[in-house]
Amino acid sequence: MRLNISHHPKHPIILIPLITLAALLLSTLTLDSASEPIRTVTGTITKVSDGDTIQLTTPEQTKLKVRLYGIDAPETPKINRQNGQVHQPGQPYGVEAQKALKDKIMGKHVKLEILDIDKYRCMVGMVWLNDRNINLEMVREGYAEAFIEYLKPPYCAEFLEVERKTRGVRLSVLSLPDYERPREFQKRLRFTELSNRWHVELLNDNEKRRLFNIS
Repeated sequence: MRLNISHHPKHPIILIPLITLAALLLSTLTLDSASEPIRTVTGTITKVSDGDTIQLTTPEQTKLKVRLYGIDAPETPKINRQNGQVHQPGQPYGVEAQKALKDKIMGKHVKLEILDIDKYRCMVGMVWLNDRNINLEMVREGYAEAFIEYLKPPYCAEFLEVERKTRGVRLSVLSLPDYERPREFQKRLRFTELSNRWHVELLNDNEKRRLFNIS
């Protein structure tokens, strides 16, 4: 796996509401098939959050949060902006996947085919750098898995075939002996968080009962 990353100057953040764009896309969204893009836009990649999430800035300076369609990359550690501490652990090769995607498209002018919008109003789409399908490249190079739960025709067969070949001939996150799908990793973290919260609430309740002699 390539671990090199090219540095780039920081870009100013320009916050522009996306309500109009989201409403337009939602009005034309079809759930049965992802065969035709809802809309195609071009822009520059100004942020790479992890191995499958980016920010694209259009020529009009509208910033779109984009999740790469059809793939799921290992989670990166989440940092608390206030204290700089890690508040959620990442997965093995999560940082490497982020660096790989950054090295491919950071600061580059790309084409985005928007295929869906998730529940967080995040655009879900196919990213093209000239004739290179970046989504497929991330799977082909072993940095991400094919996201079978959300893949639809006509892309499903191609993504799964690329993943199958990657498992057999390349070093891939899928070949890790203790590989845990990002989807399952997130579920486990949420369950642990809820369990810890319930435990703290139970301890607090027991302490109140003790202080007030409530049996």
